[in-house]
Amino acid sequence: MEQIKHIAFIMDGNRRWAKDQGLPSLEGHKAGYDKMKDVGDWCIDRGIKHITVYAFSTENWKRSQTEVDYLMRLLENALTKELYEFNKRGIRLKVIGSRDRLPKSVVKAIDNAEAETANNNKGILNMAINYGGRLEIVEAVKKIIDQKKSSIEVTEDLVSNNIWTVGQPDPDILVRTSGEQRLSNFLTWQVVYSELFFIEPHWPAFSEEDLDKIIEDYHNRNRRFGK
Repeated sequence: MEQIKHIAFIMDGNRRWAKDQGLPSLEGHKAGYDKMKDVGDWCIDRGIKHITVYAFSTENWKRSQTEVDYLMRLLENALTKELYEFNKRGIRLKVIGSRDRLPKSVVKAIDNAEAETANNNKGILNMAINYGGRLEIVEAVKKIIDQKKSSIEVTEDLVSNNIWTVGQPDPDILVRTSGEQRLSNFLTWQVVYSELFFIEPHWPAFSEEDLDKIIEDYHNRNRRFGK
């Protein structure tokens, strides 16, 4: 049976979950953050060594300042106070996305977290923060231009070597929770051959059983890659 190398999550439905529970929307984000840690453990337990989560998109700046400020604090907390947990689990943390617009304290926390976990080798957690799939491709093109490559040198491999997830396998599976069925500018380059799963539970309600059903369904699919 093929080993799943990489799974990506669009962690949707935190606010809707909170509303269903009669809680403030910010509590939904906290529950979603806690769920991210659980799901990471479940994936590592199943031998999945690369995990990417959509933590904050380039479009999320449009939300209320109160919500944006809370999310930034939550992310900074994950990058500082949780470092012990990452190291204990042997997880390397990598943040993908643009550093532009991020608070200086968050950028500092990112740099420190990536350095502190650089030698961990049990798995990689990619946190997509201020991330957009199209922006990633634009930034890759800029890098290629800076390298003064000729048009004949531009290949898929060259682009792949200049995106933010360079050196990692593309996701085998992409999961979006909360019933929405779109990619929302996430991993635009990487998911062209990923198996897509759009499931009903809101992210904080995502369970270990849900993960196992997705993995079972994945192994029952016929991935032909155009053959």
